[in-house]
Amino acid sequence: MDGSDRKRRRSVIGGIISLVDFVSKHDKAITFDLLTKTRFTLDDLGGELSWFALSSFIQNLGTDSALARDLKKSTGWENTIQSNVILADIYDLLQAININLMRLGGGKHKKAKPYPRPFGKGDDTTKKIGKDPLPFNQLKEWIKRKQDNGKRN
Repeated sequence: MDGSDRKRRRSVIGGIISLVDFVSKHDKAITFDLLTKTRFTLDDLGGELSWFALSSFIQNLGTDSALARDLKKSTGWENTIQSNVILADIYDLLQAININLMRLGGGKHKKAKPYPRPFGKGDDTTKKIGKDPLPFNQLKEWIKRKQDNGKRN
């Protein structure tokens, strides 16, 4: 074995030891990322999931990963939901400005329609469950029935 082989072997061994330490410190976040992005868990290490594959997976995780949040590297800009809301707000403002400018020119225009949001009120994407709120007395009776059923089992 020449010097370069020994050096490479030592870095691999040190790399695995460092990886074991890193994984043990961030095991919950890494497990979450593995489960949500692959079919593996940390239990698969040494079997179907090699140490090299785990190392590569960790090195290529995005800033929106649980590991990045665990390492406190989150900047707040990686969340696409947040940026989509901001873009929808900008769209609404630009549309309102455009309509106001047209009105200044003497034209009549309808009120600006807001950009559709999946969480907005009254739109088709909002799923309503049930009819009306349950009156408090009926809610108390329902809870009591559920508790009584649980005691019988």
